[in-house]
This record gives sequence, structure tokens and C-alpha cells, in this order.
Amino acid sequence: MKIYCVGGAVRDELLGLPVKDRDYVVVGATPEEMVRQGYKPVGKDFPVFLHPETREEYALARTERKTARGYHGFEFRAAPDVTLEQDLARRDLTINAIARDADGHIIDPFNGAADLKAGVLRHVSPAFAEDPVRILRVARFAARYGFRIAPETMKLMREMSRNGEADALVAERVWQEVARGLMEARPSRMFEVLRECGALARVMPEVDVRWDDADAARETMRVLDAAAAAGARLPARFAALARSLYPLAVEALASRLKAPADCRELALLAARHANTILDAAGLDAQSVLELFNTVDAWRRPERFAELATAAFAGEPDAGPAQTRLERARAAAAAVNAGEIAKASKNTTAIRGNVDAARLAAIRQALAEK
Repeated sequence: MKIYCVGGAVRDELLGLPVKDRDYVVVGATPEEMVRQGYKPVGKDFPVFLHPETREEYALARTERKTARGYHGFEFRAAPDVTLEQDLARRDLTINAIARDADGHIIDPFNGAADLKAGVLRHVSPAFAEDPVRILRVARFAARYGFRIAPETMKLMREMSRNGEADALVAERVWQEVARGLMEARPSRMFEVLRECGALARVMPEVDVRWDDADAARETMRVLDAAAAAGARLPARFAALARSLYPLAVEALASRLKAPADCRELALLAARHANTILDAAGLDAQSVLELFNTVDAWRRPERFAELATAAFAGEPDAGPAQTRLERARAAAAAVNAGEIAKASKNTTAIRGNVDAARLAAIRQALAEK
């Protein structure tokens, strides 16, 4: 029984990057032996165990065989005679098919270390084409590391998109990879790669159609990367991606991806109101109040802040407008709506009285220099 650290931990160590999680492959063991040594079985499709102390994942070395189209169409074989090289051969990219033994020695049968040094994303074997999720993973790694994609790998990804393999992707996996890609330092690169290989039209046709316009594509990529540079959270980054789309297109996109409610809501608000927010420097007090009321800035101030982040992302001269809008919001939010409600003669007058007080506060705030 031999244990090897594999995959992302080894890759990031070789790149000199911090390692968050470590995964291990166990060669020459059976599930029964792992349980006897105190490992807890957690794998559903193949034998994966948690270390009794560190809780890190240990998987038995395995091979896989394609049995049907899509992400779930695989048959796995885990047995003591499966070698480390066989296990590494089923992985997606050479940079993820590197292992390190207990003595620190690197095992690199597919020259992944050389590809790391050269900054290349290259598939391990033709079996890459059997799993459409790998298209998304390559695009995500391109966004993370800025690596170029080997020509033969891009060719294979294009073939996968053309032959419909990407159509078998389930929404949950697409969103999982898209969300992770959006959180990379240069998220635009993910969508650039998906567009180049033809997969964007399969998984996000609303974005793909918009990118038929080269200027629109460049603008969206600039805005998206600016949101990332600002440290925006996932909802704001998704909103930055979607803000140039029509609201109906955003609805369709969020539904197709099964995006979480916070991402869906913020993207819709951005599609409907980003342009108004960008024009904040020229808005009068009444228009500002209507904007705040429409997006429910009073009860959801954090969401409004993220909406502003998505709207102003990539705008070099947005400072004055952003400051003006926030000053107005803070002044209106300071209005004591509860006291006004108590002083109102009837319930129908409450909303008008509160709006009047907020409008006065906004006017005063906008008049300040």
C-alpha cells in the first residue's frame, strides 16, 4: 500500500502558490483495508475515504471507462492492481496529472511540470473528450493562471462542442464551474476560451449572442475583469457579466444555469438599472428616489452596494457619480420612517410622507459640494 499526494496540491506547490486542499491516491489497497486503518468511507461512485485525523480525502487508485454520454456516463474500476500511472492517465490536464510520494519525489509521467513551466494547458489523453465538464475546467484554469491552451487541446474542445458532447452538461455542473471561473483574477479569459471553442453558445447562448458584436464582447470582458479587480463577490461579478443583456435574456440565462437567487436577482437589477446608476451624476433628486425605491435600497442596502459595484465596474470616471449616489442614499436612509409613520394621519399617507422626507434629504445631500 502506497500513498501519493496528487492533483492541484502538487500543481500549486510547483508553481509556488499556497495550497488549500490536499488529495491523495492510495495504490495497492482495498476498501476493507482502508476501513481497518480507521479511514471513513464517503465515496458514492468510487472508493473515497476521509483520513481519521486530518479529514483529507484519500481515493483508491482507479481507472474509468466511458459508457454513456455526459458527465455521469462512466464506469469506474478501483482495485489493488491499478497503478499510479493508470490513475494519473484518466485525469484531464497534464498539470493535474502529477504526483508526489511520501519522500517528496515527483512522479510526472505526462510531463506536466514542463507544461507548468511553459504555461500550457494540455490534455493528458484522447479520453479528455469523454467528459464535457473538462471544457469548462480548461477555461477556468486559463482564467486562473493565464496559461495558453495547447493547439491540439483547443482542437479537441472544438470537436466536443460541435459533436454535441457539451449539450450533455447538467446545469448544476455548469454553474459550479462558471461560478468558480467568475471568482478568478481574470474571469474574462474563461468566457473568451469558451467562445473560442464554441462551447459558450452551448452553455450560455445569451452571452454568446451578445458577443457576436466584438465591441460588446470587449466591453463585457473589461467590465468583468474590473469587477474582479475590485474584489467583488460572486453576485456582483455575475451581474457585471449580465448587465449588458436584456432582462428577458438574463432570466433565461439564470434559469438555464440554475443560478442561486442572490445572483439571479442582482443580475436582473443590473440589466434593468445599471445605465440609470451610471448616469447618477446627472440625475435629479426625484429620479434618485425612484431608483432607490425600485431596487429596495432601504431594506437591502448591502444588495444595493453590490448593484453599484456591478454598474460602476470598469468606469474610470465613475468616482463622482458613485460618491453622489452613496451620499444621497445615506442621507435618505437616515430618515426615521417609523416616526413618520406614527405621525401620519392614516396608513395611506405613510408612503407619501416617508417619500417626501427622503426626497428632501436627497435634495439636501445632492446640493452639498
